[in-house]
Amino acid sequence: MIRESSAVAARQNLGDLLNQVQYRNDAVLITKDGKPVAALVDVALFERIRRMRDEFIRLTDALGQTYVGADPAVAEAEIAEAVSAARKSRARQTPKSRKVKAR
Repeated sequence: MIRESSAVAARQNLGDLLNQVQYRNDAVLITKDGKPVAALVDVALFERIRRMRDEFIRLTDALGQTYVGADPAVAEAEIAEAVSAARKSRARQTPKSRKVKAR
């Protein structure tokens, strides 16, 4: 479950919030003046996000090197085609019961 807490309340109840994150697998969205400024998440989720970000950076760097000096229109068309193929492949691999319907 994702809970919301003001920065002041988070400071006052940090121990309780840490327990909720660690033992109940909750996440806490910390707000300041009603605006989200930070999130308190389980370390396993944080590590997953960090690995995904690192992989994204690695892939975009590799992709950028592939198209150095190429015609931008050709590069965009090839990338769009690859993205479309990857999405179709992923859709075939995803069990229908796990797909989320758009509202």
